[in-house]
Amino acid sequence: MIRFLLKGILRDKQRSLLPVIIVIIGVMLTVFLFCWLKGILNDSVELNARFNAGHVKIMSASYAKNVDQIPNDLALIGVDTLLIRLKKEFPEMKWSQRIHFGGLIDAPDSRGETRTQGPAMGFGIDMLSGDHSEIERFNLEKSLRRGRLPVHSGEILMSEEFSKKLKVNPGDTVTLISSTMNGSMAMYNYTVSGTIVFGTGPMDQGSVIVDLEDVRNALDMNNAAGEIVGYLTDNYYDEEKVGQVVARFKRLFPVTNDEYAPVIVTLRQQNSLGNMIDQIKAVGAFAVFIFVLSMSMVLWNAGLLGGLRRYSEFGIRLAIGEDYSHIYKTMIYESVLIGLMGSFIGTSIGLLGSLYLQYHGLDLSSMMKNATILMPAVFHTRITTTAFFIGFIPGLVSTVIGTMLSGIGIYKRKTAQLFNELEA
Repeated sequence: MIRFLLKGILRDKQRSLLPVIIVIIGVMLTVFLFCWLKGILNDSVELNARFNAGHVKIMSASYAKNVDQIPNDLALIGVDTLLIRLKKEFPEMKWSQRIHFGGLIDAPDSRGETRTQGPAMGFGIDMLSGDHSEIERFNLEKSLRRGRLPVHSGEILMSEEFSKKLKVNPGDTVTLISSTMNGSMAMYNYTVSGTIVFGTGPMDQGSVIVDLEDVRNALDMNNAAGEIVGYLTDNYYDEEKVGQVVARFKRLFPVTNDEYAPVIVTLRQQNSLGNMIDQIKAVGAFAVFIFVLSMSMVLWNAGLLGGLRRYSEFGIRLAIGEDYSHIYKTMIYESVLIGLMGSFIGTSIGLLGSLYLQYHGLDLSSMMKNATILMPAVFHTRITTTAFFIGFIPGLVSTVIGTMLSGIGIYKRKTAQLFNELEA
């Protein structure tokens, strides 16, 4: 019977085409919205992870207590040995050393005297060792606006907005004025190799990026780092996997009274990111629920109207002797087939659109120019396991329920009414 009903659906376009199209559109929108909201959450989390928090971060105990002050005098020491052990014990993680620093960037004139100055937020990352993971993490190649990336020691990258404010161009020399790990004044000359655009307001206003070893030389931080950030190898924050890493780390490095002993914190424990993640998840779940409910109502009504439009057909079938329950069952079977067809096609289209934006993204940088918090400028979708079946809730369930409700009217048809309809 299923085969017979399927042939009827495929051959009778007037009966099946409109319901299938409605289901396809509703399911496609549901799947795409779900992936879009998941992508916004993931992009917001990963942006903060890439630039600052990591999926986990290792610091000295004292540094962790005063992390907002960037206390490089409390930085981890002997990090090369620590890094070797981390890579051995946690092969599922990728580790990178970083030094955050603040200071003044002084731009001299032709006579070597100060022409302009500006406060800078600095990142010391590995750019010259041959490992390009940090370059990719900061998206430096695509963010480059003028000049080139550093290829020699003593070169610095500046944000495009910051360089224009200081009237500095690639090839010019600038001086970093900061303090060393030991508390003395540090002055170090750099050559501007290029300018970049981060796409986020706070970082574009006054950021510089320097190779890790150059920062160590400038701040007297030999074999030291403010922090070691760790990332899961698939580059997506997973709280369960991170929790396992933290538990193993605490067994390997138990808490002591040593203020320079390494401690670990997760992304959720930094900069109120835990609250941000929970809020975005809650808002996203509520939005998905409302949209799925709305699509369910639309498709429920479509199924209801589809059944009502066929009352004359059902009357004829009853008049020639077909059983009430048989007609009702065939209606439900047809709605199941229509729901499955529409849901499969709608889910496929929604996933294809989401897959494209997952890799290419949607550039909304023009809307983020005046942003005061760290938010991505290019938003991507995120396909998860749930995306493969969430569209079936409105597409299949709601369509069948609507048909079931409309089909109840079949049992109320009277023989006299049927003959009147046939005579008309």
